[in-house]
Amino acid sequence: MILGVYPTTDLADAYAIELPSSATEDPETLARFVFSQKSAVVAGLLAIRDALVGIFGIKTTRQLKSHEREDKSTRVGMFRIYSSGRSEIVLGEDDKHLDFRLSLMCCNQSQNTRRVVLSTVVHCHSRLGHIYIRLISPFHRVIVKSALRRAARMGWPQEAPSP
Repeated sequence: MILGVYPTTDLADAYAIELPSSATEDPETLARFVFSQKSAVVAGLLAIRDALVGIFGIKTTRQLKSHEREDKSTRVGMFRIYSSGRSEIVLGEDDKHLDFRLSLMCCNQSQNTRRVVLSTVVHCHSRLGHIYIRLISPFHRVIVKSALRRAARMGWPQEAPSP
């Protein structure tokens, strides 16, 4: 659980979507799937973000993705893996202006209903961080909700058959 990771939190949110019974419960598999399903709109928003933040010395998506090529076992897309368990994976990144963590958790709502919950917490280090998070938070919310809906439309990865 990422709540309480930082002494102060400048952004915290969580979004959930129902997971079909046939879908895998493996959080890393689900995270890799969710973060690989980028719409053209999201790709465009990230390109605009990268063009603007590079001026301020903030890591761009290209810089973050370059780490993935080095070692996929420690990253999911552009995000570093901080912890991984049976029902939750915690991803994120630290930068000079802010640190953030993303949690993708699988949980049972009832005997027949499962959900994927994608949570984010952000801790700002500076005025630049506070300005940045204020500017991008509306886009962040749209992107996270869009990523979950898009993954559901594409069809969640299925549970591997038992041998």
